[in-house]
Amino acid sequence: MFWGVALAEEEVKGKVIEVIDGNTLSVVGEDNQTHKVMLAGIDSPELEQEYGDKAKSALEKIVLKKTVVVKFTGRDRLGNYLAEVLVNGKEDPRVELLKQGYAWTAEKNPLPDLESYRTLAQEKGKGLWKQENPTPPWTFRRQQTMLVAKGS
Repeated sequence: MFWGVALAEEEVKGKVIEVIDGNTLSVVGEDNQTHKVMLAGIDSPELEQEYGDKAKSALEKIVLKKTVVVKFTGRDRLGNYLAEVLVNGKEDPRVELLKQGYAWTAEKNPLPDLESYRTLAQEKGKGLWKQENPTPPWTFRRQQTMLVAKGS
C-alpha cells in the first residue's frame, strides 16, 4: 500500500534514508516504500541560497538514518506531502532548525509554537540571521521563476 495517500492525522513509522534539502527528506516506511516528505510549518533556504547547504547538513545530523514517526498534515500547492516528523518518537527537527537559525516559519499562517523559536534565533543573530536582510526561500523561488523564459 502506498502510504503517501495518507490522510491528515495518520502516522507512519519509517527510517530517513536521504535528506534532500533543509526541510525535505526521503523516508522508507515499514512497507518498504520510499516517500518524499516536507517538514510542515517551516521553510529552509534553497540549496542555491546562502545557508542552504548548512540547513541541509543540520537536518542530516538530526534525522539521517534514524527512525522517525511521520504525521501527515496535508499537501502544499505543488502536491508535496507535508508532515510533522518526530525522531525516535520525540525530537522535532523543525524546532532544532529554527533554533539554529536555518529555517523560517511558514510564509502563510506561521504556527505560534514554532514562531517563538524563529524569533529567538533572529534576536540572537544565529545562522541565516547573521545576514542583515536574508531572502526568504519563497521570495527566492519566485525570483528564480521570473528568470525563466516564458514559452511563446
